[in-house]
Amino acid sequence: MNQPRPYVLAETNWKHVKDERYDVALLPWGATEAHNYHLPYATDNLQAEFVAVSSAERAWNQGVKSIVLPCVPFGVNTGQKEIKLCLNMMPSTQLSLLNDIAAVLGNAGINKLVIVNGHGGNHFKQMIRELSCMHPALFTCSIDWYKAINAYQFFEEPGDHAGELETSCLLHISPDLVLPLAQAGDGDARSFKIEGLRKGWVTAQRQWDQVSADTGVGNPQHASASKGESFLNASCEQIASFLVDLAGADIDAMYE
Repeated sequence: MNQPRPYVLAETNWKHVKDERYDVALLPWGATEAHNYHLPYATDNLQAEFVAVSSAERAWNQGVKSIVLPCVPFGVNTGQKEIKLCLNMMPSTQLSLLNDIAAVLGNAGINKLVIVNGHGGNHFKQMIRELSCMHPALFTCSIDWYKAINAYQFFEEPGDHAGELETSCLLHISPDLVLPLAQAGDGDARSFKIEGLRKGWVTAQRQWDQVSADTGVGNPQHASASKGESFLNASCEQIASFLVDLAGADIDAMYE
């Protein structure tokens, strides 16, 4: 029988928590949305939680008292409202939730929060600005975990959504939830007609039902569990190193 992991709040208990002093809290944040035909709706949540827990474990083994909060499974999916059962949470709702969590952390004496983001539609920069005013004693930062390491070192074509990267990661994390790749769509996606939007120096929301027939963006056919394992290990090592640095930092003296 597996023992409760002391760095995972959902598994640990009051007997342990009441006397522990935590250096940093991690909040995995994903989304519930379609991921081509072959990946589960919970893909972003499974990945964000796996990375948060694995990174916290590595940091814990280096003496960092980290605690992983339960994953928030709802992301900003305003561009996918036409896709059946893609669950949307407005950015303003996300900020309200963060405000409540920040208050709890303050009461617990935790002054460092790392959001481990697993969904491209979530953008926390402006929320962190507001939190810094509402909770000035809390240092909050956000990591898009899949950007911690250069994906092209591991994948031929990482893809943007349900492509080689995400499929490989799920084949390692939860292979029983991945349909055979023969059942996956090709992830072919349409681009904006306007050059500035197409090249990315102008930003706008994509209308997902007009972008992709199978909801994927990126070809998953070259995915493998071994690629996913290697990429996840490198990403978690990188994030764990950051957690060690953050835990030892004085948030009132953050600049050289």
